[in-house]
Amino acid sequence: MRANCWIAPNRVAVKDVPDPQILNPRDAVVRITSSAICGSDLHLLDGFIPAMKKGDVLGHEFMGEVVELGQGVRDGLRVGDRVVVGFPISCGDCFSCRRGLYSVCENSNPNATIAETAMGHSPAGIFGYSHLLGGYAGGQAEYVRVPYADVGALKVGDDLPDEKVLFLSDVLPTGYQAAEMCDITPGDTVAVWGAGPVGQFATVSAFLLGARRVIVIDRYPYRLRMAEEHTGAETVNYEETNVLDALRERTAGRGPDACIDAVGMEGHHASAALQAYDRAKQAVKAETDRPHALREAVLSCRNGGTVAVIGAYGGFVDKFPMGSFMNRSLTMRSGQAHVQRYMRPLLERIRRGEIDPSFVITHTMRLDDTPHGYDIFKNKQDECVKVVLKP
Repeated sequence: MRANCWIAPNRVAVKDVPDPQILNPRDAVVRITSSAICGSDLHLLDGFIPAMKKGDVLGHEFMGEVVELGQGVRDGLRVGDRVVVGFPISCGDCFSCRRGLYSVCENSNPNATIAETAMGHSPAGIFGYSHLLGGYAGGQAEYVRVPYADVGALKVGDDLPDEKVLFLSDVLPTGYQAAEMCDITPGDTVAVWGAGPVGQFATVSAFLLGARRVIVIDRYPYRLRMAEEHTGAETVNYEETNVLDALRERTAGRGPDACIDAVGMEGHHASAALQAYDRAKQAVKAETDRPHALREAVLSCRNGGTVAVIGAYGGFVDKFPMGSFMNRSLTMRSGQAHVQRYMRPLLERIRRGEIDPSFVITHTMRLDDTPHGYDIFKNKQDECVKVVLKP
């Protein structure tokens, strides 16, 4: 089959690779009908996530048709079912999964000892996301093996097009969880750093959960325009305006009730000096991540407010404002999205017309054009927000 493979930092290529096979009784093989390039895929492209190997198949946002099932698959899945697959690989039976914490499943990462060395404990395995997190082949391909298919694969029927349900695999539940972690009460003001797909969906979700105002911070006019036109958010361009001053001014000096970091480890800062500082620290491995958005979120949040971190971080950060965080009674909540917890209720919201996630799609390409998709997505060319791939 054809699949998009990681070759080296800043290089991917579509190659012929072996077809996936059933390896365990709860496996399924899914023929991909749509997949997508995620912002966190860029961390792999840029070489910030360890334990990548040449030829690894990328992609953790995908959906398709079940073409083969292991004998132990439960929950009524059948060959021919149309499914969306959640990006965390989760057994459904362990301590974490029973509590709805699917992204920290205790059984799905066969390389848990590697992750424990870096993180203390291992999170779940993830499709197409390095051998640190299991070494599983991803879904930017024609076919994919889905372990624990009865937990991770959601039947979606034929009433909605791929474009409306594909993002149940990751970015829609991720954005929703970000908003949910804010404990929004009616009338709250929420600030969101990052106007990529996760930031867009965090904004939509914050309004659904009762926020009166959402203020989105980014530096790309076309992404800010999307947030204004499709979500109703206010916006701040951090290259034109001091973010802390703008948020104080718009909240009568108090600050937002909750702040969402939807940027993560490759943040940028308007100050060339601060940007150079963090890039230099990365280069000498004194830190692994650039936490510009996280620092601003902590400093901006009102006293007693909540900071929700949904942007992906991989290791260690420098100059974290712990004094501000502790002295001002802030709460921080974080985590890779527990996607399986949200897929069904969000599917119902889509069916009721409360959310149409397809608004973030700006480019649709053939699988063979995936390297070009990565290029324009990474370099913010052609007003690219989200690339959908069709095998």
